[in-house]
Amino acid sequence: METESHDPREGLAPSTATVEDNRLLIEAVQKGDIKQVQRLLERGADVNFQEVEGGWTPLHNAVQHGREDVVDLLLRYGADPCRRKKNGATPFLVAGIVGNVTLLELFLSKGSHVNECDLNGFTAFMEAAVYGKVDALKFLYENGAEVNMRRKTKGDQKRVGKGGATALMDAAEHGHVEALKVLLAEMGADVNARDNMGRSALIHALLSSRHEHVETITRLLLHHGADVNIRGERGKTPLILAVEKKHLGLVQMLLEQEHIDINDTDSEGNTALLAAVQGRQERIARLLCHRGARVDCGNLVIIARRNYDISLAEFLLSHGAREDFPPPAEDWVPQNSCWGEALKHLHRIYRPMIGKLKIMIDEEYKIADTSEGGIYLGFYDGREAAVKRFLEGSEHALKEVSCLQNSRENCNLVTFYGTESHRDCLYVCLALCERTLEEHLAMHSRVAAEKVEDEFARSALLSVFKAVAELHLVGYAHQDLHPQNILIDSKNAVRLADFDKSIKHAGHPQAIESDLQALGRLVLYVVKMGDIPFEMLKVQNNEEVVQLHPDEEIQDLIHHLFSPGGSLQTQLHAMLGHPFFWSWESRYRTLQDLGNESDIKVRDTTSTILQKLARGPLERSRSFDRWTAVIDPDVMRKMNKFYEKNKNFYQDTVGDLLKFIRNLGAHINEKKYKKMKVIIGDPVQYFQNTFPDLIIYVYTKLQGTEYTRHFPQTQDLPKLQCDGAAAVESKPNGPV
Repeated sequence: METESHDPREGLAPSTATVEDNRLLIEAVQKGDIKQVQRLLERGADVNFQEVEGGWTPLHNAVQHGREDVVDLLLRYGADPCRRKKNGATPFLVAGIVGNVTLLELFLSKGSHVNECDLNGFTAFMEAAVYGKVDALKFLYENGAEVNMRRKTKGDQKRVGKGGATALMDAAEHGHVEALKVLLAEMGADVNARDNMGRSALIHALLSSRHEHVETITRLLLHHGADVNIRGERGKTPLILAVEKKHLGLVQMLLEQEHIDINDTDSEGNTALLAAVQGRQERIARLLCHRGARVDCGNLVIIARRNYDISLAEFLLSHGAREDFPPPAEDWVPQNSCWGEALKHLHRIYRPMIGKLKIMIDEEYKIADTSEGGIYLGFYDGREAAVKRFLEGSEHALKEVSCLQNSRENCNLVTFYGTESHRDCLYVCLALCERTLEEHLAMHSRVAAEKVEDEFARSALLSVFKAVAELHLVGYAHQDLHPQNILIDSKNAVRLADFDKSIKHAGHPQAIESDLQALGRLVLYVVKMGDIPFEMLKVQNNEEVVQLHPDEEIQDLIHHLFSPGGSLQTQLHAMLGHPFFWSWESRYRTLQDLGNESDIKVRDTTSTILQKLARGPLERSRSFDRWTAVIDPDVMRKMNKFYEKNKNFYQDTVGDLLKFIRNLGAHINEKKYKKMKVIIGDPVQYFQNTFPDLIIYVYTKLQGTEYTRHFPQTQDLPKLQCDGAAAVESKPNGPV
């Protein structure tokens, strides 16, 4: 349709139109009285006048009534072709509803967008599907309409599950068979797309009571690959919905499908058979039983008798149903607190077992998304479990199971229960933990690490280091170390998880190097209490990561991870002896033991230990360079009194500081040094906070010497038991 290039209003007398004229214009358009429309426009009626209630303009009304001539006239008088009603609908969208291809083409030429939508997310393509306008569907498709576009809604609507539907769902729900055929066969509509409530086109068709073509549409959707076991709202499957619809033909059709799960349940644990018995559908119940439905899914016999379906009750008994079906224990209490409510619900409802596994694939029970099938709550052999779902034969599944099976003795990994297979899926069952490391750090406020011993960081990282070290020793590299894959269990023990990217590292030293690089970043992430996002650390180079923490001890640990020496396979195990993993108590005792060395006590400057500990002229400054001036003067005077006779007072050397620490520790608890005790307080904390870089200095200087016998050795570190984490302890101090 061509429109004139000039404005017909030019040259007209000034407007004398009233509000009544605007109302009359709307009425004239609705009646299709084009002459009256033109008279009112010539008199100055507002061509873009909008009704108060819905925001309808004359143009919207003309499109609704399919009056192309009136549309043309209104446009020539300046009607806005993109004006929206209160619900956001444009004339283009209304043209989609009425299926007028001529008007759709006209409005596209006037600036409408083929995928524009109203406030509820409806496009013209969706509207054409709702009303079964096949010609409009084809035209819009040819002009770029998105076939699988999902309805976008406002945030508050989406939060209650509204939106997300596609044109295919609309056609299925409203019973438009021809539209459905075109969408599936010619336009490639996604038959298993789901809306925000998880409903597919098949679910929409079975829920609808607006049409009589449900069998035809169901058969058509199944023919094009609709998932027969998909879940909709409240977890209901197509089979359960067909039973609730009391439609024997639909039930028979669904039972003919190759992969139908006849015993699947909804989110309340109801099976199709239970729904049939509750709905007094004896023919359907008998059909389900003949097709192998389990009869241990509820109080079937009691329900049938309560409904006076005596013949059905007898039939169920003959198929093995029990009259005394035991209800689940109401007082069962889950061990896991984070997932407690969902676990109680899953424990209460009926679910057909997959071997030793009880599970329900539903958002209520989802722990996390994965690249393949998600992680869900479950019960394995009666134990609360986290269940990773994979496609059978998946490469990721093979890696996960292989690594777990070959690392069963590694108690720092999440406990592996076993696997089950069902309907082309592999279920890997693991001990259920409370939260991830990332979540744990987010829950706890940061403490001043330089004043308070960070026991969590030390024990958590010790667990992770041991877990990865043992993986390396049995021939595996993790390859996916990050805070979401480190878990905290119900006893606050730290467990390493997620091995679906793990590889056997034989002949691939870069795989171990990759783990060490990730561990270096994890060290910084944990000691910084998650203040620096791990994803940010991953993109920074090694030198930048090292410099992000001022503490020399932590820098040294990270540096050794980034630049390991010796055998890569055993390198991480050797790092377990690093001072970072020593408790403050063990550090203090180590310093005392070194101070008790005879060469230090007599200050033999020619001895190996004092030469090793001597500060070089080019070394950077330390907190203990002038340590005698740092110690409280009263304490220093009392401690120097021991040497008044020979005037051999303490000097600003590392050796003398170690001797001072040893001697103070030997006497501080004596009654006559009560005042000194008040000043010093706990010597463990005092020396760590006063000289925080002393232990790493001593450790570095004495590496490779006989004096490392005073260090807590790797083999002396307590093993982290599988029932909880343990802090690192040192050996007891020797006699004074």
